[in-house]
Amino acid sequence: MAVPTDALPVSPPVKTDDPSPPRIVPARRTGQWLAAAVVLLLLAVVGTSVVRNDAFQWPVVGEYFTSASVLRGLGLTLWLTAVVMVLGFALGTLLAVMRLSANPVLAHVSRGYIWLLRSTPLLVQLLFWFNIGALYPQIFGVRTVDLLGPVTIAVIGLTLHEAAYAAEVVRGGILSVEPGQIEAAQSLGLGRGRRLRRIVLPQAMRAIVPPAGNMLIGTLKGTSIVSIIAVQDLLYSVQLVYHRTYQVVPLLLVATIWYAAVTTILSVGQHYVEKHYARGTVGAR
Repeated sequence: MAVPTDALPVSPPVKTDDPSPPRIVPARRTGQWLAAAVVLLLLAVVGTSVVRNDAFQWPVVGEYFTSASVLRGLGLTLWLTAVVMVLGFALGTLLAVMRLSANPVLAHVSRGYIWLLRSTPLLVQLLFWFNIGALYPQIFGVRTVDLLGPVTIAVIGLTLHEAAYAAEVVRGGILSVEPGQIEAAQSLGLGRGRRLRRIVLPQAMRAIVPPAGNMLIGTLKGTSIVSIIAVQDLLYSVQLVYHRTYQVVPLLLVATIWYAAVTTILSVGQHYVEKHYARGTVGAR
């Protein structure tokens, strides 16, 4: 049956004189540019003041920046940082595994250690170890003061303190691994030790590396506290100089610049290590 033509829908006539689409005008950011100008002006004022202020004694800074005593102190600071990080994370990994253990004794011992070391200031711990000879005059038949020198005490105190925080970092990384990964490893017959080494820790590194990098930088700066027990690190080395020359500000600037330079290098390294372990994740760059 034919359909009447007047029953069919009629399309509206196409207008050929439509105006062009509206032009997109970028939003004005007057406030942002004004704030940026103010900040740059303040930075210029501060920078000019620092450079032109003779009280900073920049020639003295240049004189001592690469002096033998300062470089020896810097070397000891870097050595302490490396040793403490390695030993601290080794002990911290053990503590993290103990805390996650089904054995209640191991779990409570680990929890108590972490609680105690995180509850007391690092300075108090170092002073305690420095005076350990008052409690134990002899260890293995040797005088304690002869067995434990300032550097050894610094390594022990910093490592034990670092391990408490490293344990929580490693534990958080282990808990970030999906349980299905562990169940799959169990179904393949892998023992607990092999599961931890082959399955859990490699995947946990994504969560461990960022806070571990921050801890590394914090440890580098935290080693300056060992100057209180006469360990000749970077800070103690500049202190020896300015106690002799009374040039306090320029020598402190020497230490500040060295700490900033090493921290910058470590931050760049941390960026690339994080990028390596973040491969395959969303937003990795």
